[in-house]
Amino acid sequence: MTGFALDWLSLREAFDRQARERNAVAIAVQAWRAQRAERSGAPLSVVDLACGSGSNLRVLAPLLGGAQRWRLVDHDPALLAAVPEVLRRWADAEGLRCNLEGQGIAISGPGLAIEVTLERLDLARDLQQLPLAGTDLVTASALLDLVSAPWLESLLSLARTADAALLFALSVDGRIEWEPTDPLDAAVQQLFAAHQRRDKGFGPALGEGAVPLAARLLRDAGRAVTQGASDWRIDSPEMLAAMVDGLGGAALEQCREAGSGAAACTEQDLIDWCARRHASLPTTRLCVGHVDLFAVPR
Repeated sequence: MTGFALDWLSLREAFDRQARERNAVAIAVQAWRAQRAERSGAPLSVVDLACGSGSNLRVLAPLLGGAQRWRLVDHDPALLAAVPEVLRRWADAEGLRCNLEGQGIAISGPGLAIEVTLERLDLARDLQQLPLAGTDLVTASALLDLVSAPWLESLLSLARTADAALLFALSVDGRIEWEPTDPLDAAVQQLFAAHQRRDKGFGPALGEGAVPLAARLLRDAGRAVTQGASDWRIDSPEMLAAMVDGLGGAALEQCREAGSGAAACTEQDLIDWCARRHASLPTTRLCVGHVDLFAVPR
């Protein structure tokens, strides 16, 4: 679940979009965009970090509207290679025109003109090589909880130098609520949270502490910060099965590393929990808590 396989990104995209619709951050972003348009007629410059297949663009670009220039940045060449075709299919479904000729990607339609370029960069190692001069908005989806505090501080410093706004979407906040409940839910959640804080390539991950830390650092730097819930509400058996496997697999891995007596439950307990959860998928509902954060210079 913390990987970046294209099939997982595709599976979660509908839940990501639904979670972000018309929350407090989406409203604040639209207000900021309107003010930006009044001040300057130049295209809005957006840098999307750890872009995957471009799902963040597909949510944000219609919300922002007007002329936009996007730089999609990721370390994975397979995901970057998939972006043009995925964007073409999205544009077709939305009644937009998509031109894949030449170096970049151009998408246009009523009230919308998007230029897209792809950039391969290992953000974990080479963040300082990321040029942000002239960038209006730095954004990322489902990234903030995977990074370390020093990495986050470095990114915020780069954005501050560029005087860019920041939008971090879909960061976990630690809430996982099953319906119906199971006696082992709390133990699974505890192990999963510990697994989330392991090094994901950026240093020890912040997990559910990411948004509170980012909000504090941004406010201390004089930014105006807006937060909004962007919870997944899941009743799809396919997505529920993926969540059971993801949560259970991470908990099992954490349990094995913790060793006998150190974990809240045994490996067999976790295997049994997964079996019970899979057996009850048709009647299961799940809420996974996320938070969106938007920050602008005052």
